[in-house]
Amino acid sequence: MIKGHNIICISSIDWDFVWQGHQEIMSTFAKNGNTVLFIENTGIRTPKFTDFPRLRKRFLAWMKGIRGFRKESENLFIYSPLILPFPYSRIARWFNRKLLINSLRGWMKIMGFHDPIIWTFLPTRLAIDVIDNIDNKLAVYYCIADFSKLSDNPKKVHRTEAELINKSDVVFVQGDVLGEKCVKAGKDFYVFPFGVKTEVFLEYKKGKKSVPIDMKDVKRPVIGYVGGVHRHIDFNLIKRLSYDFKDCSIVLIGPLQTDCAEIKNLKNVALLGKKDFLDLPVYIDNFDIAIVPYQLNSYTTTVYPTKMNEYHIMGRPVVSTPLPEVLKFNAENNNLVYIGRTPEEFSRHVASLVSKKDGLESIRIESAMRNSWSARIEDMSQKMAEAMDRKKTEPEDWKDNLKKIYKRSSERILNMTVIALTAYYILFHTSFVWFIASPLKIEELPKVADAIVVFAGGVGESGRPGQGYEERLKHAVYLYEKGFAGNIIFSSGYSYAFKEADIMKTISLSMGVSQDAIIIEEEAVNTYQNVKYCADILKRHKWKKALLVSSPYHMRRSGLVFKKIAPDINIIYAPIPKSLFYKHENNAKLHQIKGILHEYLSIAYYWWKGYV
Repeated sequence: MIKGHNIICISSIDWDFVWQGHQEIMSTFAKNGNTVLFIENTGIRTPKFTDFPRLRKRFLAWMKGIRGFRKESENLFIYSPLILPFPYSRIARWFNRKLLINSLRGWMKIMGFHDPIIWTFLPTRLAIDVIDNIDNKLAVYYCIADFSKLSDNPKKVHRTEAELINKSDVVFVQGDVLGEKCVKAGKDFYVFPFGVKTEVFLEYKKGKKSVPIDMKDVKRPVIGYVGGVHRHIDFNLIKRLSYDFKDCSIVLIGPLQTDCAEIKNLKNVALLGKKDFLDLPVYIDNFDIAIVPYQLNSYTTTVYPTKMNEYHIMGRPVVSTPLPEVLKFNAENNNLVYIGRTPEEFSRHVASLVSKKDGLESIRIESAMRNSWSARIEDMSQKMAEAMDRKKTEPEDWKDNLKKIYKRSSERILNMTVIALTAYYILFHTSFVWFIASPLKIEELPKVADAIVVFAGGVGESGRPGQGYEERLKHAVYLYEKGFAGNIIFSSGYSYAFKEADIMKTISLSMGVSQDAIIIEEEAVNTYQNVKYCADILKRHKWKKALLVSSPYHMRRSGLVFKKIAPDINIIYAPIPKSLFYKHENNAKLHQIKGILHEYLSIAYYWWKGYV
């Protein structure tokens, strides 16, 4: 078996779902010294409202790990990706590709996980994206079902599956019917039906036999089924068995995946729900007859029922509907499975087995042993090793490598362009900037106070001298004239030809403000000092309430500093009502964005310095 490799598995089920080949194969690889990353189901169809519990479970699984990654056991890691659940949307695909590939690359870099084998159970565009964007030594596709029958866009599944088959170095299929896709593509394939974990069942047989608690009151004989209780089960057949065998019990073990209303109230039908894989032997051991009651439809024509081998390893007789893969199994195993082509024939086989054992128990066990998972995985590993050896000896295709490099470079350029255009549109053609800026702005109705404090602009938001103080001065004089305060404090240590505080005093005098009402503070060179020196003046005059005049988006920073160093002074926020610099209708200008960014960065710096 292969050893010492890194393996990425793109699964069609979640890790905690019913134990199937997905978990068996990857856990076996991990135990054999390979490092495995198991990516849980990324979807083949658009979810419906009924899928909400599954989506919730995915979110909880993502939370359980570190950004969706968690360690399950030695060498085995699980990734529960959060992606947009729209597999056929181009926008969602672009987003999901970036999210998934970037997350994978980040995890791989941290873990030293490189040059992996990529194994996919899903024939989706996202699986192809992983193969195309993650450097790998081998691409393996294991086709276990006709997913086009499960998808809401079968044509796209056909196209992506054909592309995936061509890209894969090795293709495994569950049966010959599924292999026909490879024949059409001119691709070799290997048939590997799901096997049975024989050691779990053999280990059970060595121990003491028991009856599960939830089967102690079940009437005997028992007609049993193990597997998902889904829409492909023939519920009419179950009802027929219930009526024909009133002295028997029909026990269905597995998660309920569809509405079971038509059978769950039948007196002799028991739905026991999902069980741990390790507990299956004890349940099957308490069956008298095992059944595969599937409908015949376009999906089940490709299904190989794994449970058939699990029944056989426990020696139980099996009655099945005429599924193509079961008929093929019978042709190779001397008609070991009883086939009910009609409900009547199915019922006759069950009646015969209820009344008398057929004596084929040992033959069934031998058949199951030939279909063990250990043998299956060993054979698969051999095919993979041969493919890797072939790739080593094949001449390197420099054209393909060059195309990959160009493709990745083009994608990076495209991504950067899309990001830049998106950012440009959001910043300059929406009201997003003003939404982000709104927490900076504090404005209150003016109230009577002891003084009006004016923080002059210096070079202000514009970065140019003389363009910060005019509006503030004018607004302060307006408040003074309206009688909201009898004193004005002009605070500015900025000087350009003349001291800004002196200029403000001179202009205010010319506008009718009394000389005695004006106090100038001409030392402050930043907001912190504006607050500190003005607070000293207010305290010296025993003034407890002040109107603060400054730029609208300067209010938050100024207020935070006041609360820090002068919490006993009541500040009433009275910013300029209409700032020319911050004038806007919808779209922000570059200089306005810079001004708002400056305020946020300044608040962060003040917090780091302990000013706020």
